[in-house]
Amino acid sequence: MEHNRNLLPEEAGKLLLILKSRFEKNMIRHKGIDWADVHAKLNSKDNTQKLWSLNEMERTGGEPDVIAQDQKTGEYIFYDCSAESPKDRRSICYDEDALESRKEHKPKNSAIGMAKDMGIQILSEEEYRYLQKLGHFDTKTSSWIKTPEKIRELGGAIFADFRYDNVFVYHNGAESYYAARGFRGALKI
Repeated sequence: MEHNRNLLPEEAGKLLLILKSRFEKNMIRHKGIDWADVHAKLNSKDNTQKLWSLNEMERTGGEPDVIAQDQKTGEYIFYDCSAESPKDRRSICYDEDALESRKEHKPKNSAIGMAKDMGIQILSEEEYRYLQKLGHFDTKTSSWIKTPEKIRELGGAIFADFRYDNVFVYHNGAESYYAARGFRGALKI
C-alpha cells in the first residue's frame, strides 16, 4: 500500500512538540544527548520520510523516544517507549507468511508487515532487553521480537515481556495472535 510519506508542516510541528516534551520528561533514557541536536536532525530535509515514520510510531501508540546515539554513524535511535505494547499494533501475527497460512480468523496484519509499512524495524531480543534497562515495559502485555531464521523456518516466532522483575522471552506459533501482544519498533535518524 502506497503512503504519502511526508507530513504537513502543522503535523510535523505537532509531532516535534510531543517528542520534545517526552524527551524532557524522560532524560534518564538519553543521558548526554541534547534536544537541540536531535531537533536539528529531525528537521533535516533528508529525514522527511523518517519523520513520517516517527509519526506512525506515535499515531499507533508507541510513544517513541530517543534511547541512544549510534557512535559510528551519529544517528539518533528511537524506540517505542509506551508502557505497554502499542495499542494499535496488537492482535497481529508475526509475519506475512504466518498471516497467509491462516485459513480462518485471520488477524488484520502482521508485526513484520506493519513495521515495514511504517518504515521501522521490529526490536531484536538484545534491543528489547536494553529497553527494559530504561524502565519497566510490557508488564501487562507482550511484544513480538525479531525471530532467528532457524526458529522461524520451523514455524515459530518469539515474543517477550517483563514479569517478576525479569525479562522473559517465549515462543509461539508465528500465526498466533492475542489482544495483549503487539510489537515495538526502532528507527534511526
